[in-house]
Amino acid sequence: MLDQASYTPRLKTLYQQSLRAALKEQFGYKNDMMIPRLDKIVLNIGCGAEAVKDSKKAKSAVEDLTIIAGQKALTTVAKKSIAGFRVREMMPLGAKVTLRGDRMYEFLDRLITVALPRVRDFRGVKGNSFDGRGNYAMGLKEHIVFPEINFDKVDEVWGMDIIVCTTAKTDAEAKALLKLFNMPFNS
Repeated sequence: MLDQASYTPRLKTLYQQSLRAALKEQFGYKNDMMIPRLDKIVLNIGCGAEAVKDSKKAKSAVEDLTIIAGQKALTTVAKKSIAGFRVREMMPLGAKVTLRGDRMYEFLDRLITVALPRVRDFRGVKGNSFDGRGNYAMGLKEHIVFPEINFDKVDEVWGMDIIVCTTAKTDAEAKALLKLFNMPFNS
């Protein structure tokens, strides 16, 4: 059995031992605190019209996201009532979870090494999906690419949004950080 106190995720060790030095040399940082690092990863599943018709769909999304993240997911609710869409205020519409620390590094490792290669017709992720402040956003059409999800017990295949937030000031720095983590950019 693994001793939780002495365990460090693989990507965190890689970052501390070699990636920090490579980024410092590449961008010429004068201070170690200027070196970009991962801040958090936000995962989101929006159920949309399915959750309006059946409230159990949102619960299913929360359960699946909890299994994927390894941390309890929050239920997202409607802020306003929209009569045209039959949405009522406080109606559950999806799930979200924010990962930090060791769970964040573990999820990124599973995403890059296991989940993305399992995506059908995968040719890499877009290299221009940065927001201008060093954060990267991507989407998956099927959440079942994660090995934790039992395909036989899935009642609905959800798409999910993944936002990787970094402390980088520019998109170029953030892209260099993610490339060193072996993020498979296609451009």
